[in-house]
Order: sequence, then C-alpha cells, then structure tokens
Amino acid sequence: MRSLASLAACAALVVIAVPVAATAQTTAQTTTQNDAQTMWEKMKGSWSQTKGAVKEQWGQLTDDDLLAIEGRRDQLVGKIQTRYGISREAAEAQVGTWEQRRLKDM
Repeated sequence: MRSLASLAACAALVVIAVPVAATAQTTAQTTTQNDAQTMWEKMKGSWSQTKGAVKEQWGQLTDDDLLAIEGRRDQLVGKIQTRYGISREAAEAQVGTWEQRRLKDM
C-alpha cells in the first residue's frame, strides 16, 4: 500500500512539475522576444544612430539599403540575404546574434 501511495505522489509531482517547467521555458522565450521587439522599436526611433552599428556589422550594405530598411528587422534580413548571397536562415541567424549582443549592451 505504501508503495502505491508513493507512486501516486510521484505521479502527482510529475503532472504538476512538467507544465510548470514548460511554462518557464515559454516565458523565457517570450521575454527574449519582447526584449528584441522593444529593442527594434527603439532602433526605429533612432535609426540614424543605429545605421552606423548596422553598417559596421554588414559593410556591404549601401546607404540606399539603410535608407530602405528604416529600422525594420525583416528588411534588414532581406538586404543581408541579397548583398551577401546567403540563405534567409543564415541572414536571420546573423541578425539574431547581432541582436543578442545589442541587448546585452543595453
């Protein structure tokens, strides 16, 4: 009987712990996404200052490219993809890494 009660207690813990852990992971991802969104909103507002950092990272982007991007992440990814001849996934990865560094600096 005691082992059955122990088994039931362990099962109850698993039922409670797994969703909590999944929620924590989802919350962390959502927080990171929200931070990145907030960062891009700030960059849109100060795009003339951010252009220098973008140009420093991706020197093949022209002034016309930077003018067209206007602080929009999807436009930046597309221009990087075009100028460097890489896949969308590779451009996304580069921008993601750059975002991580910028978030740490903020």
